[in-house]
Amino acid sequence: MRSAKRIKKDRRKLVKGDTQMKYDFDKITDRRGTNSLKYDFAAERGKPEDILPLWVADMDFPVAYEITQSLERVVRHGIYGYSEAKDSYFQAVASWMEKQHDWKVEKDWLVKTPGVVYGIAAAIRAFTREGDSILIQNPVYYPFSEVIRDNDRVLVDNTLVEKDGKYTMDFEDMEQKIRENHVKLFILCNPHNPVGRVWTREELQKVGELCLQYGVLVVSDEIHHDFVYPGYRHQVFAALDPRFQKITVTCTAPSKTFNLAGLQVSNIFIADKKLRSLFRKEIDRTGYSQLNTFGLVACESAYRDGEEWLTQLKQYLGGNLELVRKFVAERLPGVRLVEPEGTYLVWLDLRALGLTERELDRAVVEKAGLWLDGGGMFGACGEGFQRINIACPRSVLEEALERLTKIL
Repeated sequence: MRSAKRIKKDRRKLVKGDTQMKYDFDKITDRRGTNSLKYDFAAERGKPEDILPLWVADMDFPVAYEITQSLERVVRHGIYGYSEAKDSYFQAVASWMEKQHDWKVEKDWLVKTPGVVYGIAAAIRAFTREGDSILIQNPVYYPFSEVIRDNDRVLVDNTLVEKDGKYTMDFEDMEQKIRENHVKLFILCNPHNPVGRVWTREELQKVGELCLQYGVLVVSDEIHHDFVYPGYRHQVFAALDPRFQKITVTCTAPSKTFNLAGLQVSNIFIADKKLRSLFRKEIDRTGYSQLNTFGLVACESAYRDGEEWLTQLKQYLGGNLELVRKFVAERLPGVRLVEPEGTYLVWLDLRALGLTERELDRAVVEKAGLWLDGGGMFGACGEGFQRINIACPRSVLEEALERLTKIL
């Protein structure tokens, strides 16, 4: 374990004739042997041991120094008893939301959970009954489907429309599905995983108006909200219209932004008192109370001190995306990049290769030696696509892209 003094020394080494600290995102950190889901469970999941994994959505970058320092202070103290967040935690989270997303939240709105998916599952149980219909927009993050079905609700799919490499919402179909299926709840994904859309104010306004018209509650998964590429801006759905705020559960977390997924902490905001009471009651039913001590510490530190790290990270990811863009155009005939507006997850269209979903998945694993997320798991409309995580050192991404040429 590095001391705080050593960490500061390491930081100074990265300053190259510039007063601004430089983080070394090119450095490769060996994650094997750390019980990493991404790197250490290939055999358990039926993959070759030497496969190169770019699937699960965590990053191969060490966290900001300030977060490590905060956690090291807890470790040195040596007692890991029950913990709770003080007011400084909320102030750090609230300041981040206001500065980065122009959203002023109130302390009463906050309900902390160990994860966004946990929060979505709790919302499903709190606001709907078995047999009720819940709307999603495939191809979308596959745990949405899982928590709907696992809780004995009916999944209704308002499939996104893909045309000329861009996905849009089909509002006519959305209204018809809501009306015919008596939809009670809609899970919005913004920015959208895996297609990378950052929904516009106009699109979100239409969503909100439909949900108000038909009495549909909205659970808005905004976990990727800090990863938006130049030219786009994330719009918090609940902040768009005071009326939407009353029907919305907004799910956020520092896990994607600051690579803290293993510390299990999420911040769920519910402005409506009645909805919040029902949600808290459902959390209480699960027997869950205080969050992981390290998660609370890391979250507060990240939102208080992590902006510089994130700014430089996003610049680096922009370079990685440009690499993918050029490589696909020059070296991968028959493969098309669905241009992302947000997230560090890239959606590749390989349908032109003429392979079935099973053939494509096997080719990626057996010929290319890559572990990606096959598009079919995001819904049938995702078949023929692959999702690749570009949040890794550039040399690793280059190797992955070179390997991908083997399937052609």
